[in-house]
Amino acid sequence: MDTEQPRNGRPPLGRILVFTAVFILLSAAVPWAILSDLELDRPLLDDRLLKPGFIAACLGLLLVYFASDGLRLYYTLRALGYRIPAVAQTRLVFINILISNVTPMATGGGLAQIWYLRHQGVHVGAATAATTLRTLLAVFFIFLPTPFLLMFLAPLRESALGEQLAVYLALFAFVYVSAFALLIFKMRWMLKLADGVIALLHRIKLISAEKKPRLHFALRREMLRFRAALKAFMRGNLRYRLLAVFFTGLFLLSLFSFPALLLWGLEYEVNYLLTLGLLVVTTFVMYFAPTPGAAGVAEAVFGLFFSAMLQSGDLVLTILLWRFLTIHLGMLIGLPVTLHSLFKGALSRA
Repeated sequence: MDTEQPRNGRPPLGRILVFTAVFILLSAAVPWAILSDLELDRPLLDDRLLKPGFIAACLGLLLVYFASDGLRLYYTLRALGYRIPAVAQTRLVFINILISNVTPMATGGGLAQIWYLRHQGVHVGAATAATTLRTLLAVFFIFLPTPFLLMFLAPLRESALGEQLAVYLALFAFVYVSAFALLIFKMRWMLKLADGVIALLHRIKLISAEKKPRLHFALRREMLRFRAALKAFMRGNLRYRLLAVFFTGLFLLSLFSFPALLLWGLEYEVNYLLTLGLLVVTTFVMYFAPTPGAAGVAEAVFGLFFSAMLQSGDLVLTILLWRFLTIHLGMLIGLPVTLHSLFKGALSRA
């Protein structure tokens, strides 16, 4: 089935290329900064990571990672009453990985998926609901444990973030999750709060009289869309809903398991639960990074949390391989998949 270009008839390639360049530069900045202060007496790539057993384990974990990423959206769509072909679902995984990581705060990934789903016969409202719910499920898995991890996990409390900043981040995570809870159970409260915030911004002249009604309408529209999407999901088949939750958990578990796998490959003693907790908080911080794909921020936070567990040379190698396996590999696959989809759509309208 053909695909469609954005409203102006062509994708914003110039902007995507700029964001891609920023992503590459920032992704390389932190490892380069660490390497520049090291005098390594051996090659950066470790022979231990070339063993067949380690490579087989990486391939197995990658298979679970990519498959569960696709299946969490697939079963969310099934709960909403839609079913798309397996090939199209696979393409969606890599289109999302590519676009979300070359746009600030992953803002483009969901839009790209909605764009693609529309041409698989999924109504735009259902496509928006599916991508929103898929993200929301992941957010709850990450944000709910984050306050407790920040407060009680020793490496986080004792890191350079400092205990006081950890408390602020924990409080922010709690407020974020509470806002979603109010949005679900007390929509009227949130609508009144939104009206109050808009009125305050207008009074202190941060928004003009012309923008006030537009912002008011946009906020109410998004809140109501969210509630409608949630209601549609909750009315869906229970089996599909449970499978959507299960594969979201499996996707995140596989994502958070890559550092433990790398430490095992480098023959370190692995505290799996500790590495899992550190990755949960790292991903939490990445959600608010303004750079494309959290580039620079992800590497810096990972290095901060894992620096006490690894030798400097191994730390750089682990950062590079962690980002390659979880992000860069998917982007490399996503590039030809996305270009093929765009090219196919252009031909269909020629």
